[in-house]
Amino acid sequence: MDEKSMSLLRQTFASRLQENVRMANYTTMNVGGKADALLIVYTAVEMENFIDKLWKMDIPFVILGSGSNVLISDKGIRDVVLINRAHNLRINTNVQPASVWAESGANLAHTARQTALRGLSGLEWASAIPGTIGGAVYGNAGAFKKDISCNLLHAEILHRSNGKQIWDKEQFGYSYRTSILKKEPQEAIILSATFTLEKGDPYMIKSQMEEYRQKRMKTQPPGPSLGSIFRNPEGDKAGRLIEATGLKGKKVGDTEISPIHTNFIINTGNAQAQDVLDLILLVKQAVESNFGIHLIPEIQIIGEWDEKYQSLIHAINTGSKS
Repeated sequence: MDEKSMSLLRQTFASRLQENVRMANYTTMNVGGKADALLIVYTAVEMENFIDKLWKMDIPFVILGSGSNVLISDKGIRDVVLINRAHNLRINTNVQPASVWAESGANLAHTARQTALRGLSGLEWASAIPGTIGGAVYGNAGAFKKDISCNLLHAEILHRSNGKQIWDKEQFGYSYRTSILKKEPQEAIILSATFTLEKGDPYMIKSQMEEYRQKRMKTQPPGPSLGSIFRNPEGDKAGRLIEATGLKGKKVGDTEISPIHTNFIINTGNAQAQDVLDLILLVKQAVESNFGIHLIPEIQIIGEWDEKYQSLIHAINTGSKS
């Protein structure tokens, strides 16, 4: 970032501004270089305020929640990084159906568990999923044949040109692991979301959540990772296809295709983001060569990368063919 922009940031945000921050500390993969500038927001109102200031200064930024499903370059990020810690919840059992409102930085699994404690059903499938409400709404997160689109009532969106708006579920254009915000990137930020729930048997809800938790523990590998890398192609499983190419356990540097679940790439020590991206490319090419199937990653790639990766990164971030 140029010195003029940094000077504006220092004047505007004072002690809230952090500089030269190691982004590996903010991702579940534990990789990523330094960000020139970083801000942490703690409420949706504060996020709206900070973003409005950045837009007025015309300084680009990226938003991170839990840091899952995100690969940050070893060269770091020249844009401002906003860490979203806005995590307030409001559960309403006095309406029919019951609902939960959550700020976009709220943890999805925590939100699911809090609704379950009140005997509310609908988010059991999300009780072991890492990530935030904002990321889940943006990417239509899902598990066990359910996803965000099953429960979303509406979300509060901040647009640079149109201000705040309420979007209902249909406006997101949801399909498998994607939304219109992901397919057609625009200057719009998710501030909060409201989900519908049903009153249920607390014992049955708890049992269902425990069953899902046990399944995830048995099938998903421990250790630093991005989460699952690829979307499942229609009628098949990405993990099965990757394993069938013989890439199980394949390593590039300190990154490894997990022997437990081949749709996960694990940081086995001092992994580099470029090695992760190279391994993703290797998997894509191997599956396409062997089966003629184009695997689409469900992760986002941000930061400063070499020119040779730009077309691949664009394809990954938009879900298009590279």
